[in-house]
Amino acid sequence: MQRIHIKKKWLPYLLILPTTVLICVFKIGPIVTSISESVQSSKVDGFTMVNYKLLFSDKTFWNSTWVTLKMNLIMIPLQIVVAFVMALLVNAKVKGITVFRTIFFIPFCVSLTISTVIWRMLLNINDGVVNSFLGLFHIDRIGFLTDKRYALLSVILICSWRGCAYWMMFFLAGLKAVDTGLYEAAKIDGCGFFQRLFCITIPLLKHTFLFVLVANTTANFLLFTPVQIGTEGGPLGSTNVLMYEAYKAAFSYSNRPRSSCIVVILLIIIGLICIVQNKALAGEG
Repeated sequence: MQRIHIKKKWLPYLLILPTTVLICVFKIGPIVTSISESVQSSKVDGFTMVNYKLLFSDKTFWNSTWVTLKMNLIMIPLQIVVAFVMALLVNAKVKGITVFRTIFFIPFCVSLTISTVIWRMLLNINDGVVNSFLGLFHIDRIGFLTDKRYALLSVILICSWRGCAYWMMFFLAGLKAVDTGLYEAAKIDGCGFFQRLFCITIPLLKHTFLFVLVANTTANFLLFTPVQIGTEGGPLGSTNVLMYEAYKAAFSYSNRPRSSCIVVILLIIIGLICIVQNKALAGEG
């Protein structure tokens, strides 16, 4: 009996062991390596901050930081609001609603790489469908991915088209967990749609909003596929986010210390933002 008890005691740890090993190898390991490489230099023995000094004196780095922050200040609220509205729509009890849920979720089923390629063709300034449609109304062709004024907004559009469908499912799961009796009682008391929304739905989805906000922030700060495929950081660095700058430093310029410094700074920024978000939304609950 004691032997069986010991086996049951260690069984949960054995079951999570493969996942733990994968996390250590592919998540924690690279982070530790990046931190180590960022404080090492071939010219100086031991640890040094020379790589960070060089990075902080680089105008390209500061431009990438500003572009990253600007993109996320627009994209994160946009995706959360749109995803929540989509969840409210597909949560309606009407005939055939499952069809609409499937249609709304389809964008996420397309990989980010493929969706970026599709959008790049649609937004092409010469023969793209969007510009061809605008031409019907005698509107001049717009360089969505080649004009500095529109490139960053176009990248946000590409990311949000796919991302909103994903975050919608979390909000939908949260809506399904809300007791419908609360809505019925509110209706009896004469509460309208917006009163029920702001007094019942949103407060009860507080933790769902917190999770989506933190996860969305983490994912969006590390995005670079739409930038790499769609704009290559241009035009004139207007879409050159930090993650893409780290990618170029490592694989285009073979400057791993610079790349590691950028990755470490990204991790710090994400960590600080997530802490602030948790403090702001978690409260005592």
